[in-house]
Amino acid sequence: MATTRKKKPAKKGAARRSIGRTLFWLGFKLALVGAAFMVVFGIYLDTKVRERFDGEKWQLPVMVYSRPLELYPGQRLSRDQMLRELKMLNYKPVRQPHQPGEYALTSAGIDLVRRPFEFFDGADGARGLRLAFNGPRLATISGLESGRQMGFAQMDPVLLDRINTEDREDRLLVRLSEVPDSLLITLLTTEDRDFYQHGGVSPVAILRAMVANLLAGHTVQGGSTLTQQLAKNFFLTRERSLWRKLQEVYMAVIIDYRYSKDEILEAYLNEVYLGQNFSQGVYGFGLASYFYFGIPATELDIDQVALLVGLVKGPSYYDPWRYPERALSRRNVVLKLLAEHGSLTEAEYQLASKQPLGIIPRGQMTYGRTPAFMTLLKREIQSQFGPDLLKQSGVKIFTSLDPIAQFAAEEAVAKGLVEIEKARGKKKLEAAMVVSDWRKGEIVAVVGGRDPRYAGFNRALDARRQIGSLVKPSVYLTGLSNGMNLQTPLKDQPIRIRGQDGQVWTPQNYDRKFLQSIPLMDALAGSRNVPTVNLGMQVGLDKVVDTLHKLGVEQTIQPYPSLVLGAIALSPLEVNQMYLPIANRGLTQPLSALRAVIDGSGRVMYKQNSVAKQVVDAEASWLTLFAMTKTVSQGTARSLNARFPGLTMAGKTGTTNELRDSWFAGIDNNELVSVWVGRDDNTPAGLTGSNGALQLFSNYMGQRGVNSLSLTLPKGIGWASFSRSSGGRVDSSCPGSVSVPAKLAGLGEAMSCAGSPQSVLDGWFNNFFN
Repeated sequence: MATTRKKKPAKKGAARRSIGRTLFWLGFKLALVGAAFMVVFGIYLDTKVRERFDGEKWQLPVMVYSRPLELYPGQRLSRDQMLRELKMLNYKPVRQPHQPGEYALTSAGIDLVRRPFEFFDGADGARGLRLAFNGPRLATISGLESGRQMGFAQMDPVLLDRINTEDREDRLLVRLSEVPDSLLITLLTTEDRDFYQHGGVSPVAILRAMVANLLAGHTVQGGSTLTQQLAKNFFLTRERSLWRKLQEVYMAVIIDYRYSKDEILEAYLNEVYLGQNFSQGVYGFGLASYFYFGIPATELDIDQVALLVGLVKGPSYYDPWRYPERALSRRNVVLKLLAEHGSLTEAEYQLASKQPLGIIPRGQMTYGRTPAFMTLLKREIQSQFGPDLLKQSGVKIFTSLDPIAQFAAEEAVAKGLVEIEKARGKKKLEAAMVVSDWRKGEIVAVVGGRDPRYAGFNRALDARRQIGSLVKPSVYLTGLSNGMNLQTPLKDQPIRIRGQDGQVWTPQNYDRKFLQSIPLMDALAGSRNVPTVNLGMQVGLDKVVDTLHKLGVEQTIQPYPSLVLGAIALSPLEVNQMYLPIANRGLTQPLSALRAVIDGSGRVMYKQNSVAKQVVDAEASWLTLFAMTKTVSQGTARSLNARFPGLTMAGKTGTTNELRDSWFAGIDNNELVSVWVGRDDNTPAGLTGSNGALQLFSNYMGQRGVNSLSLTLPKGIGWASFSRSSGGRVDSSCPGSVSVPAKLAGLGEAMSCAGSPQSVLDGWFNNFFN
């Protein structure tokens, strides 16, 4: 029994050793499994990290730019217009400009430092410019430092719009080299002072945060590094759990091992969440700089930098529009931190902390007020590239929109309609305007209605209304292309035309009078209906239809007599296209809003290089344009001559039956403007072309400035004298003769008219009226 008692403790000890060995091996195996799991999980996380970092990290929006403003001595550009351009570009007024994006008013004009910009045809660096103005003209350009005279300079373009391909996130990519040192110093001082020393996770920062939070009694400081924040933002949810924190730490270590500190910092600068723009989040300092201040990150002042960095802690809580006091307090905390760490002097801190927030109105980081133009642009892009271009990341689109012209057009329409309604007791009038550069075939401004910011029905593109007398220049162009001249007499007598349905059409002049006979040029200037019908019937309606097609009218046109008085429906854009060859000596090209497209890698995908082609007789087109200048100087648009004396423009008024539609097409030396005024329900507007659309054109030119139309005689055209009564060519010494430009080829010799009684009478009338 004694032996038995001695064996029991041995068994118990053995059992304990056995359990210990079992627990040891179990722990060892679990550790191996855990280690294996961590290795496998690490491989999984490493793969996930590399897929995101090595590939395309973000889906970037499509950027849409205006034309860059070209500066040259003598151009029509007033100081006020230049200031408006600088405001749209968010240039900063200062006493003396030194940095890109700054300008100063001087007694002579404007000094500025133009921003660098990557154009589709190459990069252009920052440049100091001194601009001097002479009334509505730019007088001189010179270097800000050198004072040397310059013949040409170019501004950076206005950012018109951003088309987001990502539904919830929006960002503007910036490179580390593009970010000011003040932003990097402020970010690291505030969020991660040991960034360049730790390996992705900072035990020192964690301990420091724990102490600060214990002393405060609540959370006042976080211990996460920038790398941890980046891992969380890139890959994880906002869930607060130990498992998520473990993944965050593990990923931070992997990211720090795989990538350089600069790569990590650049990724953070573009990934951090900094606010909400309606349904889309504002991510990264590049976009936040535009979102809050309307300027690129390179131009941020230290107080602006401090606000953006301060928002990292809580963009919603410190929203400067909703909670300006909170935002101001947070900004100043960041500034104080910079002062405590020696990044700011006490004087710099005091100055910066007294600055106002200086934020722009919410949602105005881009021009973003051209829905009519953007509709046109998107249609052209759809036609050129199909539906996928606007889904690509980082595409840049350069357009022909001129913000100065666009502003003038919007002002002309909005204010002009109010003036007309007040003066004539009208209501519910609408309007549309299209402005093109007729030399380049580019659209520079589009207004789709009296409210230019309304993105609904675009009357400039989609409102097809009968054009009335706007069709007449095509009729006279047809006559001038078929042997007639500006003094060819046209019958202005009562006429009856029986149609195929047996009905009789008796066209009337607007004044209900008949002049019996009238020279072709005077008939067009006065917009006489009956002579136009006689001309159309004389040359042949089929030829008129053919001319309209050559001018760019694409729809099917029936050769009815009423066609020559405007029984054809077009939009203001189509009218502009139709008048383009008349303005440009018979040359035309499809009107375009698109200059160039660059993909996300900087490759030029598209560059506008269309060449104008001759579609109608060059000499006849020039003569038609010359005749249209008489519309302005002495015809239905002579109010323009009174408002802009000494300046040459060409134009044509248009009015439809029952005064439903009021039209005007006007041309100066650079621009072609088509204007419509009427009502959406097609009820009579009670306006003629002269007291409706012409007034809007006049307001536009008053705001824009007129470039007087140059009508140098082209080759093949010279001055010739004609008898006022017969229209035949006569010697210039003949009494009663009138001299006009004419095609010289086939004109024949001038007839002698000495001693003719009729010539004496013609001479008396000619001398009296001239």
